[in-house]
Order: sequence, then structure tokens, then C-alpha cells
Amino acid sequence: MVSRRGRAPRHATPGARRPNRHDRHGRVGRSAVVRPPIGPLETRFDRFDIAVGAAAEFLRSAWTDLRDVSFEIASMPPESDADGIPRWHIDRDARRIVLYRIPVERLGHLHRDDDLHRRMAVEGTVFRAAAEYLDRDPWDLGPERFRYF
Repeated sequence: MVSRRGRAPRHATPGARRPNRHDRHGRVGRSAVVRPPIGPLETRFDRFDIAVGAAAEFLRSAWTDLRDVSFEIASMPPESDADGIPRWHIDRDARRIVLYRIPVERLGHLHRDDDLHRRMAVEGTVFRAAAEYLDRDPWDLGPERFRYF
């Protein structure tokens, strides 16, 4: 059998087999057009960080006492205390509030497990930690923010 180009195709030789790396047209396999799939662009840590940052910016804009306070995120507290596993730690001397991501995410009780309620739980934790820092009630920190709910 002769092809249109005037030579016999490679696979037409009796006993010869194509290597497995060739496709059905006898061509060598090509690389993929796109890269391998990348991981999620937004992880749980990213969502937690965004929620903490948004709540902290709101509180800093509303309360001048919080403008120089740094809100930091740590995975776990170094140790538990008599009340159980803490959700945050306040260091007034260093003007710092440290929020512990894993206890906030895993030990919180949500009545509906979706993105909105998880974010509200994180923001509520930020408000409670800031209220403890200021020695106020959490509802006093942002009454306008919750006026419509």
C-alpha cells in the first residue's frame, strides 16, 4: 500500500508496530495546551484572612482606640486554659489581638453550614475579641453594621 506522498506508511510494514507514544496518526504525543490544574485560588485560610481583615478594617475606622492595634492570625493557641481552648489572645502592651483560626473554624456552632454563616462566625469572633480589648460589649462596636438584620 502506497500513500499519496509516494511512500509506504510506517505501520504498513508486516510485523512492525507503532510505539505506544504515537497517537493514531503516527505522530509523537504533544504536550498539553494548558498547565496541570492548579489548586484552589481561595483556601480556608484565605477566606478566614479576608473575613478578619474586613472586620478589623471596619473596627479601626469606627474606633480610634483600635487604629494602632494589629490583628494577627495563628493556627492554634500554645495551650488551653481553665475555660477550654481560647479563640483569641489579647496583648494590650504590644497592642495586638491574635485570633486562632482552627478553634474558631472547628469549634464554632453554626446553625447553617455555608460560606455566609462561616464568615459571620469569624467576624463575630473579631468583634468579641476587639470588645474584650476595649472592655466594651460587642454590640456597642458596630450598631449600624447590624441595623438591617
